[in-house]
Amino acid sequence: MALCEVYWFSQTLDRRVSMNVILPEVGKPPYATFYLLHGLSDDHTRWARQTSIERYVEGLPLIVVMPDGARGFYTRHNQGHDYAKYIAQDVVQFVERNFPARPRRQSRCIGGLSMGGYGALRIALGYPDLFISATSHSGALMIGSRKRKGTVLADWEYAQIFGRNPVGTDHDLLHLAMNARQAGRLPKIRIDCGTEDFLFQDNREFTKRLTEMGVPHEYEEFPGAHNWTYWDEHVQDALKFHAKHLKLKV
Repeated sequence: MALCEVYWFSQTLDRRVSMNVILPEVGKPPYATFYLLHGLSDDHTRWARQTSIERYVEGLPLIVVMPDGARGFYTRHNQGHDYAKYIAQDVVQFVERNFPARPRRQSRCIGGLSMGGYGALRIALGYPDLFISATSHSGALMIGSRKRKGTVLADWEYAQIFGRNPVGTDHDLLHLAMNARQAGRLPKIRIDCGTEDFLFQDNREFTKRLTEMGVPHEYEEFPGAHNWTYWDEHVQDALKFHAKHLKLKV
C-alpha cells in the first residue's frame, strides 16, 4: 500500500490543486475508486491524518482519492468556480489517466463528512452516470433545500456559493434526487449521523423527505457528535457499503 500526495493543475478552478491517494497492494489492476471528501475547515490531508483510513482499506483492491475541496461545498458557485465539475470531471479524469483506476460507473463510489457529505450526494446525484454509490457522514444535507437558515457560513459566503434562494436549483439535493429517480439513475445511498451532532435534525428531515419522495436509501443514527472520533468509526461502515455495491472481492 502506498500513500501519495499529488499536485496538479485544475482547468475548472484555473489553479494548482492537491490530493492524497492511497494505492492498494492487493488484487489486480485496474481498481475501483473511492472519492473521499473532507469538511469545511479541512483539506486533502485530514482524512489520512485524523482517521485510520489506510488501515481500514488494507486488503481491499480499492484506490482512495482524497481531493482538496477548499470551502467550495463541492457545488457550482453562484458567483465563482464550479467545484462540482472540478470533482466530477477534473479529478476523476486526472485519476483515471494517471492511476490504474477502472473508468466505469460500477467501479466508482464517493463519500464524505459534513460539507463533504453534502458534496458526495451533490456530485453523485448531479452526475448520476458517474458513481454507483454515495455515502454521507454528518452531512450538511439541507443547506441547499431551503432558504438560508442557521448555517456556519457568513452571509456573503453563503450568497456567493448558493445565491439567495437555492431551492429547486442544482444546490438542492432533494431536487437532484428527484431528477435522478425520474431518470432511473439513482446511486445507492447511505447516510448516517450522530445523535449529538448539530446537524442531526437536518439529517432526519432530509432522509424523511427522501422516503416521502420514494428515493431508496439507508439511514442510521449512532451515539456521537460532529467530530473525528465519530467519523473514524463510521467510515468503516461506509467502506462495507461501498464494497458491497462495487462487488469487491475482499
